[in-house]
Amino acid sequence: MITVVGNLKGGCGKSTISFNLAVWLATAGIDVVTFDLDPQATLSDVAEVRAEEEILPEIKVFRPESNPTKMMKNHDGEMIIDVGAANLWAMRQAIAMADRVLVPIPPSQADVWSTARFKDIVEETVATKEKQPEIVMFVNRADTHPGVRESAETLEALHTLKGVRVLDTRIHQRTAYRRSFSEGRAVFEQSKTSKASIEFLELAKQLYPDVNF
Repeated sequence: MITVVGNLKGGCGKSTISFNLAVWLATAGIDVVTFDLDPQATLSDVAEVRAEEEILPEIKVFRPESNPTKMMKNHDGEMIIDVGAANLWAMRQAIAMADRVLVPIPPSQADVWSTARFKDIVEETVATKEKQPEIVMFVNRADTHPGVRESAETLEALHTLKGVRVLDTRIHQRTAYRRSFSEGRAVFEQSKTSKASIEFLELAKQLYPDVNF
């Protein structure tokens, strides 16, 4: 399966999600490769840190310099593709091949507007495909304070979008994600019982229900 992780706005946490999913799949014994099509190359950077620290399992990250489809067609396992709007051509190429487009959305009205435009780009890109990719959205970097309504309001707004699957699972803005990422580790590799790990593992299981972890 080809899963594209993306959105139009930067700072939505797509590289963190891509990396954690890749490590989770690899730890479960799944053959997975990742493609970093974002010019910021954050996914490539964290994979380099992981390799330098000799942390297993190794995460394979490819940065195709030209047409990404040539490399994607040569892999039969799971693929996670981190895309950025700064390379819109590569983003469209990846979306055209995707089985699923995963969209992390920070809780703000501006991000909801941006997400709606991203959804339009996805649908326009795959309009002629016989089999349409599934578009999956979830709130990422949600506020941990229960009194803040933005996360709930963002979720409500996403449920009004047609033709998408909205997950009620939220990934919150937690120090554990930043700390583990800077060390080249997935959040569950630091502690499987932390709040961050529990919510991430719930998200991963929803996305890959057949994977035994």
